Order: sequence, then C-alpha cells, then structure tokens
Amino acid sequence: MSEPIIQMQDVWKVFGARVSEAMAAIEREGLTKPQVLDRFECVVGIANCSFEVQRGEIFCVMGLSGSGKSTMVRHINRLIEPTSGRIDVLGQDVLALDKSELRKLRATRIGMVFQHMALFPHRTVRDNVAFPLQVQGQPKSKRWEVSQRCLSLVNLDGYEDRFPHELSGGMQQRVGLARALAPDPEVLLMDEPFSALDPLIRRQLQEQFMALSGELNKTTIFITHDLDEAIRIGNRIAIMKDGRIVQIGTPEDIVTNPIDDYVRDFVEGISMLKLVFAHSIMEPVASYRPRSGEDIDRAPRASHDTDLSGLIDISTTTDNPIVITREGSDVGIVDKARLLKAIKGGHSQ
Repeated sequence: MSEPIIQMQDVWKVFGARVSEAMAAIEREGLTKPQVLDRFECVVGIANCSFEVQRGEIFCVMGLSGSGKSTMVRHINRLIEPTSGRIDVLGQDVLALDKSELRKLRATRIGMVFQHMALFPHRTVRDNVAFPLQVQGQPKSKRWEVSQRCLSLVNLDGYEDRFPHELSGGMQQRVGLARALAPDPEVLLMDEPFSALDPLIRRQLQEQFMALSGELNKTTIFITHDLDEAIRIGNRIAIMKDGRIVQIGTPEDIVTNPIDDYVRDFVEGISMLKLVFAHSIMEPVASYRPRSGEDIDRAPRASHDTDLSGLIDISTTTDNPIVITREGSDVGIVDKARLLKAIKGGHSQ
C-alpha cells in the first residue's frame, strides 16, 4: 500500500455566523473548541485534520460522540464544505470540482454506507441495489445483472424480490452495502454501518466486510465509536477528540503506545494477545546472552509476525527461549521474562 488515494491536509470546519472572526482568533490565539463557542457562538466541527489513506487500506476513524468523526468523513465527498484546507481523492482536488464533476465523483467513484440505510420501502431489494445505476442511466438489463452480482457478494441470493420490511436489520445493512458496491466505486465511506446491530450479527458483518474488502481491494474509511471494531478491521486507526486527530497508528501502535491519557483511557482493558507481535518485543540475537541451561540451537522458532497468543502456545512446550525468524534468518529472541512483560503490557521495543 504505497499509493495515496485520499489526502486531507489542514482541514478545518467551523459552523456558525461568525466563522471568519472565529478562524482569525483561532490562528492568532490558539483558542480551544469551548473558547470558540463561548466567544463567537461557533462550533468547531473538525480542527486542522491531516492524513493520507493508501490504496486498499481500511482506515478506521474513532472517537466519542461529538468528536468530529462523521463530520470529517463527509468532507471527503463534499457533503460538507470545509472552512479551509485541501482534500484530494483519486488524484482530484475535490474542492475544485464543479457541481457536475462532484456528482460524477459521488455517483461512480465513491460509495457511502450509513448507519441507517434509508432503503426505499416501495422498492424490492434488487431495485434498491440497482438504484445508483438507474441514476447513471444504465439499461435495466445491466442494472439487474450488477444488482444480482452484488447481492451474491453479500450472501443475499434468493432475496431479490423481497421488500426492506421483510428483512432483518443485518440483512438490510447488507443491502445497503450491496447498493454502495453496485457502481464499483474505488473508495468506500462507511459511517458506523454496524453500530445498531446485535453483537453476533455485527461480528458476522465485520467478517464479511473484511473478506469483501480484501477481495475487491476497496480503499475504505470506516467510522466507528467501538475500539474493538476498529482494532479488528482497521489497517490503521485515527482517534479523534474535540474535532482534532489525536493519534494515528496501527492497532498495535495505538494499544501499546498511547500518545496521551485520552487514548490510554480508550485502550485500557483491550487484550494485547492478538495485537502485539514478536518483532515488537524480541531482543536482537547479537545482544542476547543465554542463561544457564538454555540451548539456543534447540530452541523453537517463530516468525517475526507471530502474535502474543501464538508465542504463549510455543512457550508452554519448552524451557528454552523462542528464536524469532524473518525470511529464514534468526533475527531475535523472546524469552519467558520478555514474553510475560509483553502480556502485562510493559513491552519495550
């Protein structure tokens, strides 16, 4: 993943009647969100947000209610106009597009999935999924062919002629995902799409979405307030507070190296067993000094990307440390003391 598909640079959104005054004061005095509200009766939606999303990446944005995550994602397809900043999507300056160009971008290259799908109650499942293609003027035969293929992707074969009220909540959400996939967009924007569902159905849809994402190579921004969900599906996570991005990193980075108390509170209690990997906790081979009775030559081997759970399983079978390998070479050592420290949460690079 080396090609940036979405780039947001120094984007601000301030709501209110005195936006110019508020922005000037923010730049001059560094006002906080509460101060801007108190002095200018303006609300800071997002503040100085910058990030890049690579092709094929699932980039999760999370935060508490009111943190600005949904406001931010709506800037990418310009459902909300920014106060200042720059947004590039698929090599286009989104803010420079006229109305016709913007409609084309939304209709063909960016799909969006909302928490509440607002399916058309009078349309069948097939016609709901085919609706974006109808807007494009595609013939009925083409619309139905694509609709059938997308419904198969989300395991809804046989429900084509049903109406939304005849489906469960999870099935309706899958119809919404199929509708977003119908125009074959390169980018998916997903705003808490599974948050209203029961835990079991939610997990099933997460698994289905991850499989689809890998198969179709979609670049996705996924909004959630659930850290477990973000960790499970995200390649990287951005955590927001008061409209600002506080930290961006891999799930392992976020959980093991929280940048401040706010992030630390978020990750407290999260199990590290599937998030921390051997390469993060190993000691280099050259600096390791075997203890009495240890036989490195007979020690078990594990790949550098083995997680803590896997290392624990290996450790229970031997009194020797574990030798960590990368591309066939021995690169590090994880002994029991280092493994226990990592399980506890105090691992060091």
